[in-house]
Amino acid sequence: MAKITYIEHNGTKHEVEVASGLTVMEGARDNNIPGIEADCGGACACSTCHVYVDKAWTEKLPAMDAMEEDMLDFAYEPDPERSRLTCQIKVSDDLDGLVVQMPEKQI
Repeated sequence: MAKITYIEHNGTKHEVEVASGLTVMEGARDNNIPGIEADCGGACACSTCHVYVDKAWTEKLPAMDAMEEDMLDFAYEPDPERSRLTCQIKVSDDLDGLVVQMPEKQI
């Protein structure tokens, strides 16, 4: 289990425990966190689970693959250093304390 903090665009924080093996997107979905739509269900075929990873965590996450990088081109206001798709981040004990912030909207 990892404790993950999801921050809505308006600043509302949701701290939840997410089981190892799930994705950060599934953690949001399973805990009814608003701001992550996940239209494709985690297939990396859209950008509706886009978040900005807290700067303290950007170097700690596994590198993104080319498919995720390509899908981020469709995200709302992507940040080249902090944007990630939550469907592509697998939860492990190493992610305990991860903080992600949702953009103003998902497209």
